Amino acid sequence: MQLKVAIGIPAFNEEKNIASIILKLKKISEQIIVCDDGSSDLTAEIALKMGAILVSHPKNMGYGAAIRTIFFKAKELDVDILVTFDADGQHRVEDINSVMKPIINDQADIVIGSRFLDDESQKNIPKYRKFGIKTITTLATTSIEENLSDSQSGFRAYNKKVLSEITPSEYGMGVSTELLIKSSKKKFRIKEVPIII
Repeated sequence: MQLKVAIGIPAFNEEKNIASIILKLKKISEQIIVCDDGSSDLTAEIALKMGAILVSHPKNMGYGAAIRTIFFKAKELDVDILVTFDADGQHRVEDINSVMKPIINDQADIVIGSRFLDDESQKNIPKYRKFGIKTITTLATTSIEENLSDSQSGFRAYNKKVLSEITPSEYGMGVSTELLIKSSKKKFRIKEVPIII
């Protein structure tokens, strides 16, 4: 059975990157959802021209609000897997299959692409950011049962069950932690795989 996959991109003023990212992602799925979070540039127009499914916020509402909108659209499209992918070009399209694999093999409900499980990737993260992410991850994992290395990664895959049972409500960057806490309470299986940035 062919699984229906959508890739969701939260985007704010990403006209420089959005076209090339959509072009690459189209090799994996025809269903690319771009949430234009109140951009003042050509992000929305480019996304539409590239054949993406565009959902626009009238003003900038924040990363969490964009993820929430993408969740709603993915539910509406009745997808089996939603992959969230950053618009800034830091992620590799080649890593999408490894992020989806544990869901396809029914080993996880949520898969996080971790920037800290690959030695090469760690070299590309500035020390201050690494410290910040690790600190937030330590705090986040006290609220959930999983021991994670990168709770703040926006590169994730969610299965249909998660999409139907969880609605993000956090409008800012806290959405990453919120989704994990809600998932943990529902006993969803959370897994990490290494990605390269």
